[in-house]
Amino acid sequence: MREEYQPIFGYSIDGDRYLNITNRCTLQCEHCPKFSGDWGFANHNLRLLREPTVSELVDAVGNPSVWNEVVFSGFGEPTLRLYDVLEVSRRVHERGGRVRLETDGLANLFFGRDITPDLEGNVDTLVVGLKAHNSEAYERLCRPKMGHAYEAVLDFTERARNFVPKVVVTAMSGVPDVDLEACRDIARRLDVGFVSRAIRHNC
Repeated sequence: MREEYQPIFGYSIDGDRYLNITNRCTLQCEHCPKFSGDWGFANHNLRLLREPTVSELVDAVGNPSVWNEVVFSGFGEPTLRLYDVLEVSRRVHERGGRVRLETDGLANLFFGRDITPDLEGNVDTLVVGLKAHNSEAYERLCRPKMGHAYEAVLDFTERARNFVPKVVVTAMSGVPDVDLEACRDIARRLDVGFVSRAIRHNC
């Protein structure tokens, strides 16, 4: 008999509570393990057979005040469910919690409008996947589904500074095509933080 599938909507790492809200994405990164059938991260299977409801996500958080941050992340792009992210974030803040949103920075391109004002008061920390130092490397590594994606990430990041207290961009370490120092320079130019991440980090 096949073992019953148990969906993981929330999991904890180092005092943060992560929410796994979608497997859909605006990128098709060549390094993403889900494309080889590996959905495992932090000893959890993050594959979703259905997306959790807002109520299920709130239940998965529990008491938000006990976590350093409630984090929207996973093997998918959280902003594809932007309005659910905002609703969960509002409820987290009402109960004394803090929110971190980890995103590929393509929400403005996807929605056809500037969504960064929506983040004000809802997101405390924004982590944007810059991923590479120029558009050519980005296109090759991330295979975006929309045109002018790299430029959109830069624009999104710059706009978000006006509405989110802490903004950080990330790039991938250990990738020959990625110049981390050039990425760090871009972060300085955008006046945001910078963190390098290993490829295996969950999106």
